[in-house]
Amino acid sequence: MKRYQFWLVIGTQHLYGSDIFETIEQRGKTMAKTLSKAVQPFAEVSFKTLLKTSDEIEALFKEANHNDEVAGVITWMHTFSPSKMWIRGLKQMQKPMLHLHTQFNETIPWDEIDMDFMNLNQAAHGDREHGHIHTRMKTARKVVSGYYKDESVLEKIRKWTRSAAGVLESKHLNIIRIGDNMRNVAVTEGDKVSAEMMFGWSVNTFGSGEIANRVKAVTQNELREQMDKYKKRYEIDTENIEAVEYQAKLQIAIRHLLREHGAKGFTTTFEDLHGLRQLPGLAAQDLMAEGYGFAAEGDWKTSALLRIIKLMANGGGKGSSFMEDYTYHFENGEGYVLGSHMLEICPSIASNKPKIKVEPLGIGGKEDPARAVFEAKEGKAVQVSIVDLGGRFRMIVSDCEALTPFKSMPNLPVAAAMWKLKPNFSTATESWIHAGGAHHTVMSYDLDAEVLRNFAEMMDIEFVHINQDTDVNTLKQTMNMQDVYYRLKGFGQ
Repeated sequence: MKRYQFWLVIGTQHLYGSDIFETIEQRGKTMAKTLSKAVQPFAEVSFKTLLKTSDEIEALFKEANHNDEVAGVITWMHTFSPSKMWIRGLKQMQKPMLHLHTQFNETIPWDEIDMDFMNLNQAAHGDREHGHIHTRMKTARKVVSGYYKDESVLEKIRKWTRSAAGVLESKHLNIIRIGDNMRNVAVTEGDKVSAEMMFGWSVNTFGSGEIANRVKAVTQNELREQMDKYKKRYEIDTENIEAVEYQAKLQIAIRHLLREHGAKGFTTTFEDLHGLRQLPGLAAQDLMAEGYGFAAEGDWKTSALLRIIKLMANGGGKGSSFMEDYTYHFENGEGYVLGSHMLEICPSIASNKPKIKVEPLGIGGKEDPARAVFEAKEGKAVQVSIVDLGGRFRMIVSDCEALTPFKSMPNLPVAAAMWKLKPNFSTATESWIHAGGAHHTVMSYDLDAEVLRNFAEMMDIEFVHINQDTDVNTLKQTMNMQDVYYRLKGFGQ
């Protein structure tokens, strides 16, 4: 797992003399150790420098921009730092920023406090000056306030580091579409040029024949190695081993293509299988378990979103998967969602050891494909969608509680998840539909709405959160206001 680097920089000035700089620097190093311990192993925070002049600030942000190892910058004003001297630097800023409003001492030293102490420990108004110039310049940033050792503060910083890492990944993300999207479907389409301008995603298409040719080139050693992995990860519950081996060949072929082009996600479609014997099922599932993004029917936005969420959740251990709302269950006035797909749900969310089965698919006109079958685990989760509204993108997050299906489904030959929406079925589904949310989502047990909201704000895209406090009419009004806001910013029609 890659460890993402973050710089802690501290604002001060020469007004109070140079004697204070050594003290502030030592405190910065101490603070950075505390923050770094809190965010490991995912991230590491290091004290970078004191910033005392416009030239130093501008140089710092230029250096951060050109350092690919740096995922974000944390600022804190130990003393008063006149914000006009931050203007040139903030104009250069391209990396995510967190403004930490804190102070080094937890309590006031009542018997010893004097004006020297007051001049040195001025974050209370130094950070207000700092915050003003951000607002004046409309710079994107996260503000976290409180004592830096408090768990509530550290938790917000932890989540922000994951969001910032997602932005870094997004800026260099390459998605491969194997075939086009499902014909006549609106929500899985979108403006790929706008997406690359906004997110950094490069999305390009390869014909299914590219995979078919690579399947033919799979060696026996490669096949044996992949089958050994299947035997360790899954229970093989079929006598049709040839079908399982073909999925292994598909996985090897797709992985070769992804690695060759530096891609971290892909899509397939059952309508474009020329040269292939099966639709990738187990192959897509196991590649998701390895960390790749995936979505079916050419849905490149969800594939990219899954890859970014998997990266942001790395080390979480609970799982994230491509998902689709499939059918509902109504009982005692409650509504529940059964999610699944034709084949491709990620085993990372399985509650039990998945079984490999070979069953008919019913569409696509190809051989019966192998797939991993399981029920998803219980727990708090989110359903996430990114949609193209024609000129701007909207991220929609819906809170839910994943449940064990109420009864067994012996005739359902695919992986399945069941969940209850917050605050209730009707409010959540009406809100989702008003927001234009897709039928494809990413279901994540590892991330919550705060991490995703941070990401959306860093990317300057609209964010809609459906949660325990959601009211449909209020949400509609909020989205109407957001529509006006983004039109004024020049997004959309």
